[in-house]
Amino acid sequence: MMKSLSAAIAFAAALTMSSSAEPRQWRNSDASSSFEGEYVKHDATSVTIRRTNGTEVTIPLSKLHADDRTWVHGLALTEKPADEGAAVFDSLHFGDTRKEVEEKLLASKLVEPSVDPTFLGRLGLNHTFRTRETIGGMKCMLSFGWTAAGGLNEITLQTEARDAASYSGHLHKTWEELATLLTQLHGKALQDGPYPPLDQLTDGAFLGSHLWRLENGGTAILGTGGHEGGFQVTVRFTTETIEPVRVP
Repeated sequence: MMKSLSAAIAFAAALTMSSSAEPRQWRNSDASSSFEGEYVKHDATSVTIRRTNGTEVTIPLSKLHADDRTWVHGLALTEKPADEGAAVFDSLHFGDTRKEVEEKLLASKLVEPSVDPTFLGRLGLNHTFRTRETIGGMKCMLSFGWTAAGGLNEITLQTEARDAASYSGHLHKTWEELATLLTQLHGKALQDGPYPPLDQLTDGAFLGSHLWRLENGGTAILGTGGHEGGFQVTVRFTTETIEPVRVP
């Protein structure tokens, strides 16, 4: 059964929030040693773990194996507020008004304003909120689409544009983490493709690699795009029912 995308970002390799308190193996950065313990909490730079003997230790995320960092980050996405219902992203629902979206974003533990909130009325919501935590080392900016009646019908997460040298580095890592976490949350992708090749990305183009059907209707799409000479990783949540593109 697919799960809705919910409150607080980064990404978990294979488990849902309900299993976060169960003991698991934690490895150091090069996987040369490990120990067993339960996740307690984390912030942007460290994680607190309760060892099997009951003692708690706080470890810098930088000292953990990449898979464990991904797992920790994913807890934010899989934590589900009691009143979330059929939310699409964080506590946002398709059909929310602009006022409702703004109120939810300002109260969110998942995203934060990138500008002084007093300017939101003048600047609007697009690109004025970003994820609190990084995904593959990068934060994502949010933008929104609306129906003619003013209801939310699209949410887009997008990294900042980077140059070609970053396409195989930070951007690739962000794409990998997003693919892992969206699969965790929404089940096996209907379309599960490779990282789009750089030589096929022209300015303004978007190449989708993954596609998921959302639990209560709509589609989630992951891919990369070209933007003003740079490149971005993008996730789009839309009310549209988009069909997979079969690649020979």
